[in-house]
Amino acid sequence: MGRLQDKVAVITGAGDGIGKGIARRFAAEGARVVVAEIDDTNGQQVADDLRSEFGADALFLHTDATRQLDNEAMIAAAVDRWGTVDILVNNAWGGDTAGLQRTDKMPTDAMHHALDMKLLGPFWAMQAAFPHMKAQGWGRVISICSLNGVNAHMGSVHYNVSAEGLRTLTRTAAREWARFGITCNAICPGAKTAAFRAFEAANPEMAKASEAANPMGYLGDPERDIAPVALFYASEDSRYITGNTLYADGGSHINGTVWVPDLGD
Repeated sequence: MGRLQDKVAVITGAGDGIGKGIARRFAAEGARVVVAEIDDTNGQQVADDLRSEFGADALFLHTDATRQLDNEAMIAAAVDRWGTVDILVNNAWGGDTAGLQRTDKMPTDAMHHALDMKLLGPFWAMQAAFPHMKAQGWGRVISICSLNGVNAHMGSVHYNVSAEGLRTLTRTAAREWARFGITCNAICPGAKTAAFRAFEAANPEMAKASEAANPMGYLGDPERDIAPVALFYASEDSRYITGNTLYADGGSHINGTVWVPDLGD
């Protein structure tokens, strides 16, 4: 019996990176998993792998995390298939075309996209999941936030604001929902995600310097370094913890950031 045996987990952005790592770890621990992902190829492949490698009951669902109806539909799909939802992981991030831009140059549409995906998407998903968690007196909400917002990284105000907004949303729900047996916690990770790989390809020297500045000397692996923290939050081991933020970042948060991109005059 795994630590999440027969628990129902909905994970957004589970087709790659941290979401994929969490999906795999949860499946290995016996969870039933909704792979909510906008990339059909990646999402279906992850669901197939969960079934073949872990014998997991997994469902891929095409999900645009910026759309209210899609966020509601992924919760409904879990309930239709398994009768409830126990764990919600707010992880999705993607589709950013702004690149590094100083605050005064950041396009408004990039701000809207970030807020829709990283803040409103989780808000809608949490609202949809709440009645089911409340009814059973047990639930776990895990939000993947970011050191970008904590340390106010330059050039990514859209992501910083949305990630810190998600952390505040999570902490507020933690306070309001604690009496219903629902815990809500955040993780600020430092990992080689798809977003970091894209940044690394475009800015290899800055990415190398950023990784070298990590106290442990490397950025984490989504499955080996970040997913176990999510597993802790999802399991009974964290039953008395809510409203917290864990920095799964190799110590990057200790002394702030060396992130100083050239954003022009």
